[in-house]
Amino acid sequence: MTAQPPRFDITRDEIEHVVATFYAAIREHPGLGPVFAAHISDWPPHEAKVAAFWANAILNERSYDGNPLLVHRQAGNVHPGMFETWLGLFDRVLTRELRADQAAAWSALAHRIGRSLRAGVVEKVKNSDGIPMLR
Repeated sequence: MTAQPPRFDITRDEIEHVVATFYAAIREHPGLGPVFAAHISDWPPHEAKVAAFWANAILNERSYDGNPLLVHRQAGNVHPGMFETWLGLFDRVLTRELRADQAAAWSALAHRIGRSLRAGVVEKVKNSDGIPMLR
């Protein structure tokens, strides 16, 4: 079985750089920083895991074995309304750190994944009438 080509032109080093830059911005963000800080005390292993996720999604590496939907559902403090802010911050990092073609391709992928995660969190966060609570 031959390996699939990358989804777009980017290196593992560029992925790791973007992930580290993004989480530095997350730690400084007044709304998202506390959400992440409630779960992450040792940032380098978290960043390595997220870089592995993106390397899997972009470069077709097989180094990631997590379940992002389950993690976000179980966090307890991740709400559907946060995804827009999260993706906006990610887009700003992509635009600042990568070539325009790389940033656009990664952003499109991140937004597809973000919609799926948000939908999964919305399914979990419903009121007693079964209506999603868009906090």
